[in-house]
Amino acid sequence: MLSIDASGVFPIAPTPFLPDGRIDDASTDRMIDHYVAAGADGVTILGIMGEAPKLDHEEAIAFASRCIARAPKLPFIVGVSSPGFAAMRSLARAAIAKGAAGVMIAPPSSLRTDDQIVGYYAQAIEAIGADIPFVIQDYPLTLSVIMTPNVIRRVITDNPSCVMLKHEDWPGLEKISALRALEKEGKLRRVSILTGNGGLFLDFEMERGADGAMTGYAFPEMLIDVVGLSKKGERDAAHDLFDAHLPLARYEQQQGVGLAVRKYVMMKRGILGSDAQRKPGAGLTATAKAEVDYLLRRLAQHDERAARFA
Repeated sequence: MLSIDASGVFPIAPTPFLPDGRIDDASTDRMIDHYVAAGADGVTILGIMGEAPKLDHEEAIAFASRCIARAPKLPFIVGVSSPGFAAMRSLARAAIAKGAAGVMIAPPSSLRTDDQIVGYYAQAIEAIGADIPFVIQDYPLTLSVIMTPNVIRRVITDNPSCVMLKHEDWPGLEKISALRALEKEGKLRRVSILTGNGGLFLDFEMERGADGAMTGYAFPEMLIDVVGLSKKGERDAAHDLFDAHLPLARYEQQQGVGLAVRKYVMMKRGILGSDAQRKPGAGLTATAKAEVDYLLRRLAQHDERAARFA
C-alpha cells in the first residue's frame, strides 16, 4: 500500500486510444513497459490528463486492472475523483481490489471556503473507507479550489489515511516550504509531497523539500534523472538537464492542447500507436506539430534520447 515514504517519480499516464475511440491495449502495455524501463517509482492512472471522465466505470476498472497487472511490482495510484461519492467509492474499492496502492482525490470546483474543503475530504474518506491510502490533489490552476497550507494541514491531520500531497499550485514553491516548516515545528505529520505542473518547477521544487514528481511529460526519463540528481546533491547537473528540456516541457504545458502535444511526442517515440484522444479533444494543427518537431530537434542536441526520432 502507498505510504508516507513514497518518493521518486510517479508518471501521470495518459489513456491510449485507437483512432476510433477504443482503448488501445497494445499501447497501454508499451507505455507501462516504458515507465518500468525508465526507472519509474510508481505510476498514476486515470488522472486529469488521463481523460478519466471520458471512460465509463467498466472501462476505468479494465484499464486500471491491465496497467497494474503489467507491472505488479510498481505502486499504482488511481484517480477516483467524481461528482458523487457513490461512484468514487465504487471505483476506489474496485481499484484497490485489483492491486492499486492508493487513490487520488481532487476537490470539486464548487468548494470555496476552508471549512468546505475540509468537510469534503472528511465525507470522501467516509465514503471510500479509511483503510484506503489517499492523495490530496491540490491543483488550483485547473480546479479553481485554493488550498492554503493550513487547510492542507487540517485535511492531513483529520484523515490518517492521507499519505501524500499532489502539489500543483502555481506559483507554489513557498507552499512547499511552508508545509515542510509546519512539519519541523511539530504542527503537521509528515506526508510525501510529489509535484505536478508538467515538471515546470521540478528543479526548485526538489530543493524546497519535495520528494519527487507525479506528473506527465513525454520524457519521463528527464523527470526521473532530475529527481535522482537532486537527491544526490548534484544541483548543476540537475538544472542543466532540466534546462535542456524546458522549452518542450513549456510547450507541452499549454492549456487546452497540452495532452495533444504529449500524446504526439509519445507516438513519435513509439510508445503510443496513435495520438488520438477520445472526443471531445483538441488536436494539433500542422503548424503546431512542426513546432514540436523543431523543439525535439533542438532537444536532441543536448539529450541523445531525443535524437532517435527528432
